[in-house]
Amino acid sequence: MHKITADWVCPVSSEPLENAVVITDNTGKILAIESRDKHDPASLETYRGILVPGFVNTHCHLELSHMKGKVDTGTGLIPFITGVVTQRNSNAEFIAEAIEKAEQEMLKGGIVALGDISNAPDTFSIKSKGRMRYHTFLELFDFLQDAGAEKTFSDGLAVYQQLELAAGSTRSFVPHAPYSVSKSLFERMNEFNPKAGATISIHNQETPPEEALFLKKEGAFLDFYGKFGISLESFEATGRSSIYYALAHMNPANRSIFVHNTLTSRTDIKAAQAWSQNTFWATCPNANLYIENRLPEYSVFLDTQARVTIGTDSLTSNWQLSILEEMKTIALYQSYVPFNALLRWATLNGAEALGFEDTLGSLEVGKTPGIVLIQGVSPDWKLQREASARRVV
Repeated sequence: MHKITADWVCPVSSEPLENAVVITDNTGKILAIESRDKHDPASLETYRGILVPGFVNTHCHLELSHMKGKVDTGTGLIPFITGVVTQRNSNAEFIAEAIEKAEQEMLKGGIVALGDISNAPDTFSIKSKGRMRYHTFLELFDFLQDAGAEKTFSDGLAVYQQLELAAGSTRSFVPHAPYSVSKSLFERMNEFNPKAGATISIHNQETPPEEALFLKKEGAFLDFYGKFGISLESFEATGRSSIYYALAHMNPANRSIFVHNTLTSRTDIKAAQAWSQNTFWATCPNANLYIENRLPEYSVFLDTQARVTIGTDSLTSNWQLSILEEMKTIALYQSYVPFNALLRWATLNGAEALGFEDTLGSLEVGKTPGIVLIQGVSPDWKLQREASARRVV
C-alpha cells in the first residue's frame, strides 16, 4: 500500500482537493482518497506540487521516432510530407532503438496511454510488452484512387494481423486524411471495423491547400500528387471544407478523433458534434508550430464545449514527446485557456477518446490511472514555463 500526498490533488473528474492523500495498492489501483489529517505524517509520501492522473497522448507516430531533426521546420505540410516520404527508410535496428527510446521518454514524462498511428509493424514489438495502454491506428491511404482501394486494404490487413495486443490495448483501421482516402477505401474500413464503439482518427484541416482542394480543386495538392504521378482527374471538388467529406464517409457510431484542426471553425465543430456525440478533437500544438507556424483557435473549442484531447505527433515534427510541453505551449500562446481545461484535455478527455476511461484519465477509486506530480503551477492556477512533470506511481 502507498499513501501519496501533495499540496493539491486534482482528480479531474471532480474539484481539486487541498492536502488530500491518494491511497493505492502495490499495482497502483486507487483504494481511497482521504484528508491528510486522518493519517500519520510519517506514513505518507509527501510532495510539493499537484498530483494528477497519468497523461493520455491521443496522437503520435511512434514509428517515425528515428527521423528526429531530419525534416526542416516551418516549411508547411506538403513539403513536410514530402520529406517524410523521401527520408523515412532506415536501418531496422536503428528504427527499433529510436522507438524504444521514445517510449521511455513518454513513460518518464507521465504518459500512460498512447493513440499511435502505424503504417508498418515497426512498433509492434514494443507494444506487445504492455508498458502502457496502446490504441494502434492502422492507417491507410490510397491518394483518392478508388481503383486501388482493395489492394491498399489487403496490404494493410497483412500489417494489422501482425499486431499482438497486450492486455488493455486495442486497434482499428483508420483513414489518413480527407485528401488521401477514396470513398471506396472509407467503405472498406467501415465494413471491417466494429459497427459501434471503436476508436477512429483522421488528420483534419491542418493546411490551407487541403481546403483549396475540396473547395475549388486547386492549390498545392494538385502539384504534390502530380510529382508522384498520381492523377486527380476523377476527383471533384465538394465546394465545402474537407471535414465534410470525412463526415460523409465515417461512421458516427464510433468514436472519432479529428487531429490537428488548425483551420477548424466554430461552424465545423458544431457540424461534427451534430453528426455524432462521439466526436473528439486532438490538438498537437508543438507539431503545428513545427510544420506550419500556426495553432488552432482554442476559444472556438471552449465556446462549443468541444472535447479536446492532446497529442504530440512524432519526433519528426516535434522536439520532444511530452504532454506537459504541449500544455505549456497552449498556455504560452493562448493563455486564456484555463489550467483545469488543459488538464482535462491531457487526461480524462483522452482516456474517453481512446475508450480507456475504465482504468485511466481520473483519480477515482478502482482505477489504475498512474499518478503524475506537476510542479510549477502558480497559486492562481497558471501553468508556468518552468513547470515539470514526473510519474510517481
